[in-house]
Amino acid sequence: MTRPYPAALAAWRGAAPAPAVASPLPVPALLERFHPDRQHSAMVTLAVGSSAGQPCRAELAALLQADALVEDVDIAGAPVLEADVLVIGGGGAGCVAALTAARAGARVLLATKLRLGDSNTVMAEGGIQAAIGAEDSLQRHFEDTLRAGHFVADKALVAALVSDGPAAIRWLIQEGMSFDLAPGSDRMGGQLLRRKPGGATAARLLSYRDFTGLEMMRALREATLLQPGITLLDRHPALELLTDDRGRCAGAVLHDLAQGRPVLARAGATLLATGGAGRLHAAGFPTSNHYGATADGLVLAYRAGAALRDMDSLQYHPTGIAWPPHMTGALVSEAARASGAALVNGLGARFVDELATRDVVAAAILREIAEGRGIGRDGVEGVFLDTPGLEAREPGILAQRLVTLTHLAGRAGFDAAQEPFLVRPTLHYQNGGVAIDAAGRTAVPGLLCAGEVTGGLHGRNRMMGNALLELVVFGRRGGQAAAEDARGERPRSIGLNHLAEWRRGLIAQGLPLTRRTPILFPPYGNFDATADRGRAA
Repeated sequence: MTRPYPAALAAWRGAAPAPAVASPLPVPALLERFHPDRQHSAMVTLAVGSSAGQPCRAELAALLQADALVEDVDIAGAPVLEADVLVIGGGGAGCVAALTAARAGARVLLATKLRLGDSNTVMAEGGIQAAIGAEDSLQRHFEDTLRAGHFVADKALVAALVSDGPAAIRWLIQEGMSFDLAPGSDRMGGQLLRRKPGGATAARLLSYRDFTGLEMMRALREATLLQPGITLLDRHPALELLTDDRGRCAGAVLHDLAQGRPVLARAGATLLATGGAGRLHAAGFPTSNHYGATADGLVLAYRAGAALRDMDSLQYHPTGIAWPPHMTGALVSEAARASGAALVNGLGARFVDELATRDVVAAAILREIAEGRGIGRDGVEGVFLDTPGLEAREPGILAQRLVTLTHLAGRAGFDAAQEPFLVRPTLHYQNGGVAIDAAGRTAVPGLLCAGEVTGGLHGRNRMMGNALLELVVFGRRGGQAAAEDARGERPRSIGLNHLAEWRRGLIAQGLPLTRRTPILFPPYGNFDATADRGRAA
């Protein structure tokens, strides 16, 4: 039976500091019984498209196997914009790709769904991995990443990620990003502070306080706004990709939210950096993701003929806020556990290695709740994250290094140095996505992808810190490749040429043509792009 909050609080105080323990359940059994991805009733088999036959979460499959929002008649007479490279997505990967392409001489259109920087990048708190320590190596980072992803990741992508890691950190510093320095260092010649992230065999996590992603996005946003050759289109989400008569991607149909009308953006190469799918709330979980994370890039790339992979794998971050209700799903950074904060159940006992991989820690928390050792408060269940114990061991750490965590506690109405957080897993990342090569190219000529929209790099579980590294490494690789591709033969006979074959596939499988995607915003946003366009007309 779940322990009431007052009793659990008394048990925590009585046992503090609780000793470390190993999970009595072997990892394979723990994941099979308690991880949400292993609940097979939540999966369906894709019936149409280039990845037909693959398992996929039902929430994603419903969007993927749907008709387009637009037809030829909808875009007749729409304004036309021309560029060498079109980048769709204004988060970290999109900014890096746009910067790289522009610096390679391309004329770039950068289209965002919301505003530049409104993305999951700003919510990445824990840090970025890179093998820069004397005791570390590229090989160790490579092996750690493969192991964390259960050895199903694309080795070529992992090799590209880790080999570019040190150069990516140097590039970020050159762009103006700040990092924490090791004690005793000074700004003129200090060593970067490194910590050991969950699942790693070496200390390679670099950070800026506990808002690393926000600091990264600050630097990237400023660089993007100052970079010649980039035209920014804020509040222009993509409705559909454009293709030519040979199946080559030729840009996209954008939706001007301010004017309520479609805009055609034609380009020699198109790069999707649209992020993930957290706002679909798979399996009913809350999410740490930003408002626009609705799988748009997956939908558009798949309809155009790109292959997908690992679409039955999502990541549930172990420490989302469970209470108070108005903050449900907000992230308590893994930086807290990397710094030594323990997870404690309703009996006052630790139950897992807090620096195990995220899928293991999340499954362990769900097990405690399912078997009655969780903590109940106002109808929600979770476990404690013992921040007071961390503060007692390292006085001042919450105020000085875990600033975001301290602010979260303030918003929740308590002092994190005196009272633990009540946490439970929150939907955090999309492990699967569009299949790419090491340059970011997809199976569709002229279409590239970077960042969370892609699949293959993380396997079935992502290591902390690899997402921020991914967006830099593959944003740079994809931006360079897009600039090169745009110099080749330009698309011709541009339109919605791929939709006829797609609709034939839907009809052949008995799937309805009445469901239309992408949805652009979560269902509770009550946004309808087609209705908006009708009002503008």
